[in-house]
Amino acid sequence: MSNFVVPSNTPRQYNLDLKIEVEREIDGVGMGVLSDGSPFLNLRGLASMCGVDSSLITRITGDWINTPLKPREQKIRELVRAQGADDTIAFYAIEKNGTIHHAVPAAVCMAILEYYAFDAKTSNDKAAQSYRILARKGFNAFIYAQVGYNPTGASHVAWQQFHDRVSLAYHTVPAGYFSIFKEVADIIVTMIRAGAQIGKSFIPDISVGMAWAKYWKAENLEVVYGARIQYAHNYPDYFPQSMSNPQPAYCYPDDALAEFRRWARETYIPNQMPRYLESKVKSGELPAPSAVAAIEAFKAAPALPGA
Repeated sequence: MSNFVVPSNTPRQYNLDLKIEVEREIDGVGMGVLSDGSPFLNLRGLASMCGVDSSLITRITGDWINTPLKPREQKIRELVRAQGADDTIAFYAIEKNGTIHHAVPAAVCMAILEYYAFDAKTSNDKAAQSYRILARKGFNAFIYAQVGYNPTGASHVAWQQFHDRVSLAYHTVPAGYFSIFKEVADIIVTMIRAGAQIGKSFIPDISVGMAWAKYWKAENLEVVYGARIQYAHNYPDYFPQSMSNPQPAYCYPDDALAEFRRWARETYIPNQMPRYLESKVKSGELPAPSAVAAIEAFKAAPALPGA
């Protein structure tokens, strides 16, 4: 997502209520969906689809509310109004991980694409092609399809993020050992079905892994089952944790698997998981109803496989 410097006169549309729900970079084009379901392109992604240098898009947004408007910005804002949209907003500035990111809404993206495709002095085949694709498919539908977002159910995002993690973790654990992430898949699936938006900031297997490691050491289980070892665990590139990929994670001897499943069923789920979910509610990472639904789901859930 774009985080390069924007001129000081740029209209900075901060919105503390919006967050980035999901984002991807597809063929060099940064795009995503905000927490209210609004699709967007980032500044560099829009520049790529327009077939222009990113500095031009930066300049347009920088001159967006100047008085008087230059002919280019005036024309583009007219194109935004023609769509029945608010032409005072060039982008939404959203803080993520301590950095301001710039999400350009659909109407502005389409207006700028239309300008470069048909109104700019120099013809631009790339912009024309992009405009026709988005006009034919619809901006919302195109972005939703590209990033795997289902507007009829936010849990789809959680499923996609879980799927992406599973794809990266598949066959990465050495033979003869089990990983916490793979073994708590049933826990994660149950939480998602209950409505928990598990994703980039809500990763239950970290909590389970830390609690199990503490139990492993306290009970001196290495003497019983053999030593645990580390393997390389990777997160999807749109997770903040991916910046330090690959991350060392512990895997445990297969002989300890039954012990782990018993501990998860009898100790972690009834005693420690509710406290973990409560902490996520307090930090704003999990809606309270989702936490309650997850806990209730586990009360009715069958035992973990093999337990």
